[in-house]
Amino acid sequence: MVAPSPSFLIIQTAFIGDVVLATALVEKLHQQFPASAIDFLLRKGNDDLLKGHPFLRKVIVWDKKKRKLRNLFKIMRQVRASRYDYVINIHRFTSSGLITFFSAAKTTIGFDKNPLSFFFTRRFKHLIGNGLHEVERNQSLIEELTDRRPSQPRLYPSKADQDQVAAYQSHPGATRYICVAPTSVWFTKQYPKEKWLEFIDQPETRLFHVYLLGAPQDHASCELIRQQSKHPAVINLAGKLSLLESAALMQKALMNFVNDSAPLHLASAVNARVTAVFCSTVPAFGFGPLSDKSFVVETTEKLSCRPCGLHGFRACPQGHFKCALSISKEQLAVAIKGLI
Repeated sequence: MVAPSPSFLIIQTAFIGDVVLATALVEKLHQQFPASAIDFLLRKGNDDLLKGHPFLRKVIVWDKKKRKLRNLFKIMRQVRASRYDYVINIHRFTSSGLITFFSAAKTTIGFDKNPLSFFFTRRFKHLIGNGLHEVERNQSLIEELTDRRPSQPRLYPSKADQDQVAAYQSHPGATRYICVAPTSVWFTKQYPKEKWLEFIDQPETRLFHVYLLGAPQDHASCELIRQQSKHPAVINLAGKLSLLESAALMQKALMNFVNDSAPLHLASAVNARVTAVFCSTVPAFGFGPLSDKSFVVETTEKLSCRPCGLHGFRACPQGHFKCALSISKEQLAVAIKGLI
């Protein structure tokens, strides 16, 4: 008798970049167990990332903003009724620990930083700064089921997504274009607006169309860059494209310029060329680019205050923000010159 294929639930209810990197586990599990049912639990707002994903049976969406606790208990009942063989919890907070604990899964797996991890069947350390990328840390959760080699994270823009951005790719003079995602939720992760303007307005960059990308709340910031730039072909698309549409546009760009933020991981997940600017954070945290063609740009100054934190701050704790202001436009221009 052939043993039935196991069923899996992956939990990652954090932010966009975290979900993107977690797709590496979907790829690996599908590779190892192609007939298995794989479900994914995430927060509302991130579900568009996995729309039409070919290896997922179901995407479970938790609305954290409206009736958070009520929706949590509803999710807990739904997960428990599914009787998964494996619940793999990448998230490291109590809420996901509750879902995992009450799941009634045969095997529950997660990181020891989760406050309820002592209830899990297996728990693993999550160490920052040990030279491992986040996809490698996540892979440790399933290496006993597969092996130690992680798959790449991957997103699957649909034909509709591709069609939605085709007009920008075929726009007269825009067949050679770059994308710039200039914003970040955290101030100290964000290359300053004035520095982006210096880069966009230099002669090398003005040879290409520039598409500004971001979420709806980034539209105003991107519009300031567009209005203040001397570049004749800067187009503000912030808030106009979905996540997968943005990924589709980035996929065919000659280069994508991003902060240490979600667009960096979008680029990795479609193997798009990318130049990542690291200000207060460092690639050694394990969130650097994974694309075949990638560059990392960071200050060349030896700053005793850098890195100042894992996630960034609303303002520079030292008040000088040298980790960003000391990065020159010439450092970013290296990637542009390569294109020329």
